[in-house]
Amino acid sequence: MLMVTDRRKKKKYPELKPVWIGIFIDILGFFIIIPFLPTFIFLYDTTPLMIGLLMSTNAIFTFLFAPIWGRASDKLGRKPMLVICQGGTTAAFFILAFSNSLEMLFLSRIVDGIFGGNFTLVKSIISDRVPPKDRGIQMTNVGVVMVLAALIGPGLGGVLSIFGILGPGLCAAGLSVITIFVTIKYLEESWPKSNRMTKVERIKEKIKLRENKIAVYLLTLWGFHTLAFMMFMITAALIMALVLGLNAFEIGILLTIAGIFRAIIRFTIFMPILRFLGENRAIILGLSLSVVVFILLGFVQDVIGFILILLLFSFAASCTRGPLTAKITLSVSPKEMGKINGYSSSLDSLGRIVGPLIAGFIIGFYGHFWLGLLMAAIALVAFVMNLKDIKPYTYRIQKKENEIKPILKGEFDIIE
Repeated sequence: MLMVTDRRKKKKYPELKPVWIGIFIDILGFFIIIPFLPTFIFLYDTTPLMIGLLMSTNAIFTFLFAPIWGRASDKLGRKPMLVICQGGTTAAFFILAFSNSLEMLFLSRIVDGIFGGNFTLVKSIISDRVPPKDRGIQMTNVGVVMVLAALIGPGLGGVLSIFGILGPGLCAAGLSVITIFVTIKYLEESWPKSNRMTKVERIKEKIKLRENKIAVYLLTLWGFHTLAFMMFMITAALIMALVLGLNAFEIGILLTIAGIFRAIIRFTIFMPILRFLGENRAIILGLSLSVVVFILLGFVQDVIGFILILLLFSFAASCTRGPLTAKITLSVSPKEMGKINGYSSSLDSLGRIVGPLIAGFIIGFYGHFWLGLLMAAIALVAFVMNLKDIKPYTYRIQKKENEIKPILKGEFDIIE
């Protein structure tokens, strides 16, 4: 009976509960602000292009600073860096709440971008705590938590908008304060000082990472995948409005349907499919479906067709992003986990910066048919790259000798 209990406990990873709570509240705070964005155009007499730049500003600074937070967590621990980043997010929401000019709005997004290491650090904590065989599933949970927060946030933000930007801003700031409390009170440090590198080791690891062809290859693959992914995520609403003629309420309904479907997939058929196929085949399935989805997008002309595309896209994303993130973490030693997750998060931010510019230009001048083909071509590169037989290293830490030894197709474990 004890063995069964221990096994169940191991599978649930209860030590990650503070992480899920923190992510949920953090994303909820962000989505509370979303319904208010169109109001900024009239409130500050600006243009949609300027609001788009406002949102891109956050991605630009996250792109620059995410690897820094990742490297800092490798040296100083995940928990203190996460608390600092959450504090920066809280400050950004307070600035937003009391914004009375476009300049203050930009300052809010810049501050949030500078301290935008939350997801980098969360992925590093998961990598520290979860062995490779379960890491893909737990990485997928990050996306599920984001979807659940995205389902609640916009509606809550719409209700609070009767108080102007002050209501959503203060609510988001208050939620961020809760994340800090949860992190300090309940989150255990996943990267103790005994496992961190000395100054000499850090120099050696820096050289090693530059020469790590597997890590560079997988990050390049991720870059192509996430560019196509972000282009679709950001332009989906635009396509629904321009091509299908839907209004804001109808667009929200469709996106909610896609979010609910993705959550249902994760809690019902995703795990059996992942166990049946294995992570590598699940990634291949997800990447190939992405190519098909983007090709179909170029031909969509009605709501039913677009709903099917959203559902297929949600399934493809579930099969791809979590397992592929886990695969990337296996390409480096545990002592570089923060750094490699910082790089992958930066590529996400780069996709959020470049994707809207490319997609907006093409759909504006050439139409959604060519946009779909372009996204399909980008996704196809990721699919072809993933067909290469890649065997990432996993690492075994020996506490007594504090050595890291690479082994092929092994389990991440700690030997006392």
